[in-house]
Amino acid sequence: MPGPLDGVKVIDFTEIIAGPLAGRLLADLGSDVIKVEPPWGEPWRLTQRFTTTESRTFMTYNRGKRSLPINLTKDDSAEILKKLIPEMDIALVNFRPDVAAKLGVDYETLSELNPRLIYCELTAYGREGPDAERPGYDMIVQGMTGMVSSETKTLDGVPSWVWSSPLIDTSAGISMAWAVCAALYARERTGLGQKIETSLLASALSLMGARFLHVENLDKETREKTIAQLEKMRRDGATYDEMVAVSPGSRRREHHGNLYYRVYYTKDAPIGVGCLSDPLRRRLLNVLDMTDDGLEPGWDPLLPESRAYSTALEQQAEKIIASKPSSEWLRIFEEHAIPAGPVRFIEELFDDPQVTANGLVTDVEHSTEGTVKMVGPLAHFLGTVPTPPPASPALGQHSAEILHDLGFTKKEVDDWRDEGVIG
Repeated sequence: MPGPLDGVKVIDFTEIIAGPLAGRLLADLGSDVIKVEPPWGEPWRLTQRFTTTESRTFMTYNRGKRSLPINLTKDDSAEILKKLIPEMDIALVNFRPDVAAKLGVDYETLSELNPRLIYCELTAYGREGPDAERPGYDMIVQGMTGMVSSETKTLDGVPSWVWSSPLIDTSAGISMAWAVCAALYARERTGLGQKIETSLLASALSLMGARFLHVENLDKETREKTIAQLEKMRRDGATYDEMVAVSPGSRRREHHGNLYYRVYYTKDAPIGVGCLSDPLRRRLLNVLDMTDDGLEPGWDPLLPESRAYSTALEQQAEKIIASKPSSEWLRIFEEHAIPAGPVRFIEELFDDPQVTANGLVTDVEHSTEGTVKMVGPLAHFLGTVPTPPPASPALGQHSAEILHDLGFTKKEVDDWRDEGVIG
């Protein structure tokens, strides 16, 4: 059965993670996504590759697409775009603002070819402002938006970013796919395409949640005082840890008694416990045969004696939970409806019964590398069920197919390949 975006055509000019993920999500929903990349392949094909033009990262973010390598710096590439763009519904771009115009894939150029085109542009910092023209990556934006300082993690005094997963890139890719689906709906009502602008900066600040919230009556004086204090500390050569200690935005993570939402080591393995409501916290205390004065009215968690009390309480809980194996604790917590779960390793998840039962592992067949196991679709549609997507495309796998469908002759395609216009 066709997916919910069956018949929607997407041209994907993006590279690395965020933009390609947006294209992959649209392909998962049934869109025909044509990936335009340089004849030598986009950078993510060539990063930690295990064949000449394939890498795990490229496979992850380019599932379900067709590959059309075009050298956009060549004049003849414009001839291809003139026929290709009028056929498209969506264009995805994640160049710096000045690069898209130089390559002839800016909104003004492409919308002139197709006024119904929905053009979604991802930049690092947005179109306006002093940083608009600067390149940016996930880790850099984590630092610029307070995510790094909010984590308060350091290694030998140097701040550490969230490096295990590309959080900002991933959320930006989801945001792009979300935005173009809304624009498709708007086009159904108006008949008009439009330009969408989003950024890594916007996604990062959205991920900050309640940390990026300023209540004027409560926060104005404290924020101004903190900014002045941080500026002075930088001038005086204070350490990063010293500066983190004066930032309420960073300290906000230090809620009382962090024994309710954390990872514990049992007798044999770590488990996660999450109690984010008062009834759940009291249920956990009851199971552990503990009491916590910090849950009672009038408690001030910022007093030195309060912090010492909380630390001692955590140590008590750690000792109790370390006395039994993880399987026993998970059984006990389940019996008392306390949210908990094991800490697993990635290698174990491909056969995990919960993951597989919900279709979150899918097998795709790559044209040269055989079976590839990867994450399944984010959502399941029970009315418009998308066909399972194919694997990421080999470099240039669909060039001739796409160009012949546009009406170009075999000789034109062969000449362009010889001249380096296509790959």
